[in-house]
Amino acid sequence: MMTAAHRQASATLATKYGDFMMHVYRDDKGSEHVALVVGDVSDTMPVPVRMHSECLTGDVFGSYRCDCGEQLDNSLRELQLRGRGVLLYLRQEGRGIGLVNKIRAYALQERGFDTVEANLALGLPEDSRDYGFAALMLRDLGIEQVELMTNNPAKIDGLERHGITVIDRLPVAIPARPQNADYLRTKQIKMGHLLFNQPLPPVELPLSADGD
Repeated sequence: MMTAAHRQASATLATKYGDFMMHVYRDDKGSEHVALVVGDVSDTMPVPVRMHSECLTGDVFGSYRCDCGEQLDNSLRELQLRGRGVLLYLRQEGRGIGLVNKIRAYALQERGFDTVEANLALGLPEDSRDYGFAALMLRDLGIEQVELMTNNPAKIDGLERHGITVIDRLPVAIPARPQNADYLRTKQIKMGHLLFNQPLPPVELPLSADGD
């Protein structure tokens, strides 16, 4: 078990949102994770942090099956507006099951399974992510207290289990689309994601929960 995260490389990253300092880390399985930092996060004040799990389909290809790409976009813009904070881009595709199994789960969803049922039908957990390495990355950046940008209580529990104090939760509000309303409804009902219009009537579209 790793007791510290070591930066492998760092450089300034100019983006359409603004400039970030990009730090790359490698875990003990060889996966590479990224911390995008804006402003000074070295003081003792709680730092706005978004832990974003990799989603190739949403982040890169703009899939409407989930709201991951929109949440990534929203979070990067918000951090620049605040002038301070960190986005951790974690290589945990498909809530930790990997790209191949994620697409297999998509195929089951096309047959009527919901996102949780599809994972279970494949013999996989509904969410296998772990946030221990994320906590090590934050500690390497000198961060012990965060304001976590999330709608997913499991992320709060996951960080606090590894010694990072979550002072506050900052909701990430993304309007749902017809293509992902059922997906988000399942995340709310079966996985406890915090939406703003609970309980969710069957005929309404929810606001977004955390994506893959």
